[in-house]
Amino acid sequence: MKRVTLALSLALAAGLAAQAADAQTLKTVKDRGMLSCGVSQGLPGFSSPDDKGNWTGLDVDVCRAIAGAIFNDPTKVKYVPLSAKDRFTALQSGEVDVLSRNTTWTISRDTSLGANFTGVTYYDGQGFMVKKSLKVNSALELNSASVCVQTGTTTEQNLADYFKANNMKYEVIAFGTNDETVKAYEAGRCDVFTTDQSGLYANRLKLANPGDHMVLPEIISKEPLGPMVRHGDDQWFDIVKWTLFAMITAEELGVTAKNVDEKAKGENPELKRVLGTDGNFGEQLGLSKDWVVRIVKAVGNYGEVFDRNVGAGSPLGINRGLNNLWNKGGLQYAPPIR
Repeated sequence: MKRVTLALSLALAAGLAAQAADAQTLKTVKDRGMLSCGVSQGLPGFSSPDDKGNWTGLDVDVCRAIAGAIFNDPTKVKYVPLSAKDRFTALQSGEVDVLSRNTTWTISRDTSLGANFTGVTYYDGQGFMVKKSLKVNSALELNSASVCVQTGTTTEQNLADYFKANNMKYEVIAFGTNDETVKAYEAGRCDVFTTDQSGLYANRLKLANPGDHMVLPEIISKEPLGPMVRHGDDQWFDIVKWTLFAMITAEELGVTAKNVDEKAKGENPELKRVLGTDGNFGEQLGLSKDWVVRIVKAVGNYGEVFDRNVGAGSPLGINRGLNNLWNKGGLQYAPPIR
């Protein structure tokens, strides 16, 4: 029995030592005084800068929330614009601490890049946009069409699968960046532009005459978008993962940026756990007791973030759909904070 106990103690000590050795990202971020966040090169609603260099978007708010949880200051973020091709290298090399860049969660990305997805911030699917003058109402009418796509994404394989499954021919015209792809489509170098449907709505805003273009109804793939972190640091993985869960939980409990201080004074047992007046859940992550309060003050709950950036309160005007809470017909669901 003593040998078994000793073996278990040694194994536990070795495990804790390994965890301590790996758990460096939070310390690095604190020592730097800034979170390094990999974002897109400009996708309205998700991550885009204004003319003064101020970044906004759903993916941006994820990084602002993480900074809020750590520093109690959502402005302590350095945004690193990355192409689809370069985004994973930037994460692997340590150039960024987290990749929050409209990136689809797939098995190959989850297992072969030395990185982990931490959750789904937006349930998306690939679609098609065409000029209304083409008089096309369905993707099934796109036989022999030329299609503009961006390289380094899941888009090309989905496109090939869809056209093959429907016995249709097509011509791919590929570009290295999103902006090049959009400009080529607008200039008439292809008949169709394809990407995630959220991206179609976002990119339509960039066109000279958005009303001349329409998004077709078909969704041809599953594109769950979410942040990524490097393998090997479970503490950092947990912090990024539970930041999203905190935002979802706050919406479910009716906690908003405006009422979070008032809610924190209440006696509801679940709210006391979530908002840090009962338990030590923040400390278990390496954060403060009021980590959820900090997050909600920084960006609001998930519903507020969605509405402000891509939903009814934004120029995109996208319906919640699958991104609604689980108890309102959607897929957004967070494990309990307890």
